[in-house]
Amino acid sequence: MVSILTGVEATGTQSDPWPAPTAQRPVTAVVPVPGAKSGTNRALVLAALANGTSRLRGALRSRDTLLMAGVLRTLGAKISTDGPDWVVRPAPAARAAAGARAECGNAGTVARFTPALATLREGDVEFDGDARMRDRPLTPLLGALRRLGADIDGDRMPFTVRGRGRLPGGEVIVDASDSSQLVSGLLLAAPRYDAGVTVIHRGTRLPSGPYLDMTVADLRAAGAVVEVAPPGTDGSRYWRVEPGELAAADRAIEPDMNSAAAFLAAALATGGRVVVPDWPEATEQPGRMLPTLLAAMGAITERTAAGLAVSGGGIHGIDVDLGDFGEVAPVLTALAALADSPSRLRGIGHLRLQETDRLVALAQELGRLGARITVTDDGLAIEPAPLRGARLDPRADHRLAMAYAVVGLVVPGIVIDDIATTGKTVPDFPRMWTAMLAG
Repeated sequence: MVSILTGVEATGTQSDPWPAPTAQRPVTAVVPVPGAKSGTNRALVLAALANGTSRLRGALRSRDTLLMAGVLRTLGAKISTDGPDWVVRPAPAARAAAGARAECGNAGTVARFTPALATLREGDVEFDGDARMRDRPLTPLLGALRRLGADIDGDRMPFTVRGRGRLPGGEVIVDASDSSQLVSGLLLAAPRYDAGVTVIHRGTRLPSGPYLDMTVADLRAAGAVVEVAPPGTDGSRYWRVEPGELAAADRAIEPDMNSAAAFLAAALATGGRVVVPDWPEATEQPGRMLPTLLAAMGAITERTAAGLAVSGGGIHGIDVDLGDFGEVAPVLTALAALADSPSRLRGIGHLRLQETDRLVALAQELGRLGARITVTDDGLAIEPAPLRGARLDPRADHRLAMAYAVVGLVVPGIVIDDIATTGKTVPDFPRMWTAMLAG
């Protein structure tokens, strides 16, 4: 038997608070996960800039992707999101409607990928979002767009793009140490800049580098000519996108490996077995690292005809640099809190600037359970400790809510506020979690 979820509708809405179900036996389930947020939002942007109608098969329908579709509609694109296949018709050159407003919520991809598109429209577009979005890194992107010829009022939300129907483009230096999305936001629309763009990153680091590989791969798949130079000896990076036309596409969106992390972790936490179907053979998603990371913590991972299978035994601590895959840090922290030895998660200082300060939030909230977690200069240190139930606040962060659900499989009495925040990337998370426990 599994705990009953009270107050949670099948649609993923919630009634505060949400009692996290405790597994009464090892979890054994096949869990199809929805399409990737990162893939869906990049595909939407490129389709809105393409030379014809595009179809996105298996697009993720979540708060972040619907926000992206809404902003692109504000910029003139015609987007049908009624079914599993989304259809995108690019906007002809047109003037933005008077009082046009781009609502970005707390979606970093929306806030950073769409301002460059707004420069390609005539007229003013005001960008704003949730309160937290006003504190997240945008200034380097907006400054870079100005140096490429854009007219933008403001350095953080709310700001206004005064579109002139074109962007001259050229070469620009940007410090993307806080988010690789700052570079992707310059590259995605670059084929439509008059001179294309050359972006040079100079900074202390470049977090989540695989997402930039995804941006480059998607641009090339759409017909863009992209040159990428190896990292410089000083850590600098270089990308060159030539001006040109982007091709319309019929594209299947891969499953979201980031969202799969919590479900696969359930196998390790309970000593069970979870299979995620349609796991790609090759992908640019940083989630490709997930099987190796789970194996290092004690899981048995294997590719099968049914998909990626993860089986659990004991949970062991891990010492790892997650600079390329910070999205998985909350789930690995949850597992580390259940492990039989200490863990150290490194290279994730940039998580302080996500939907919330994830490092502080994980230490404080899991600390309510008795977890011994220390925030370090670049990550977290976790020591084994007995855990007890408590009420946890995900602080409007989808990844934290899912991580707390993982701990709840093993520790009775965990209650999670605002489980609906998981709708940012997994709109049906409560129902999916219950179905997984039911096998």
